[in-house]
Amino acid sequence: METISVHGAPSEYIASVDILNQLERKLEERGIKRALVVTGEKSWQAAKPYFPELKNILTSRYTYGGECSLNEIESLCTLVNEQVYDAVIAVGGGKVLDLVKAVCHKTGRQSVLIPTLPSNCSAWTPISVLYDENGAFIRYDIFPISASLVLIEPRILLHAPLEMFVAGIGDTLAKWYEADVQMAGIKDKPVVLQISHYTAEQCKNLLLEHAREAIAGAKTGVLSEAFVNVTEAIIVLGGMVGGFGDKYGRIAGAHSIHNGLTAIDETHYALHGDKVAYGILVQLVLENKWDEVEELLLFYREIGLPLSLSELGISNVTETTIQTIASKAAIPGESIHAMPIGEITPLSVSNAMIELEKYVEQR
Repeated sequence: METISVHGAPSEYIASVDILNQLERKLEERGIKRALVVTGEKSWQAAKPYFPELKNILTSRYTYGGECSLNEIESLCTLVNEQVYDAVIAVGGGKVLDLVKAVCHKTGRQSVLIPTLPSNCSAWTPISVLYDENGAFIRYDIFPISASLVLIEPRILLHAPLEMFVAGIGDTLAKWYEADVQMAGIKDKPVVLQISHYTAEQCKNLLLEHAREAIAGAKTGVLSEAFVNVTEAIIVLGGMVGGFGDKYGRIAGAHSIHNGLTAIDETHYALHGDKVAYGILVQLVLENKWDEVEELLLFYREIGLPLSLSELGISNVTETTIQTIASKAAIPGESIHAMPIGEITPLSVSNAMIELEKYVEQR
């Protein structure tokens, strides 16, 4: 087995109501005197009511262009270096957090992450997913240093769009299926892989048990224990799977299908977690695990995750469309090839997608 590199956690993580009131003290503890706040327009409106006035730390705000792209990273790096900021504070969803992590890696600054969406584990992981200017996936980069500070104000996440929360559940559910397909056959797992595998299973169990209640609570706008637990499953448990499992606990078939879907313009409006959730189903078909497909179909219908390409926004599902997705999903080097199930080709992926579409139609 290859050497496993563990990125267990950010240096400090706190999830608590009113935690942002401690932001200035936490920055001062780190010797930060000048900080750039990077955010999006909607993200800032969500966080602004909870964001404190920083009296002793000089801050400026930068509104990013919407993608964690190479051009955006370079522009921000130039700004950070020219203005000599000590740290960069990300306030936003996964792309904002990924952007700031990449910038801090290239500039050697401390990253402070304040997520506004309960839709991914980006706040926990030292990873940035990179896209081109049109939103098509390029690659993901893994950094040697994790975030200096992660602060979760649950009320910000509670009032995020419900569809983002549901998509986060889909993305986190994939942690189990993508980790298990890689780890189930490994005998005498090292302790760190045992942690990763166990955590991945906890993702699945907690979500299947509590997601419905958490979603119901989010609809009422009342902070519930179930909502906080599911949110931390998305951020913390989801991040720990890859943090302790390294490549064995990161991505496999489901995320490759997501990446393949980015080749279709109509899916650019579909959320990351929704595309990954559909990818789980395709991966399970490739594994010939139809009982698990059946189990997830019921769960997906109950919470609103997509079961088919049409539910991802593709109005006319053709053989060419499926082949385009499958070809991108199965290119050499894609994570789908981490699945130890024999040779995976564009043809086998497209056949699995066709089987799934027919199966869903019959249900």
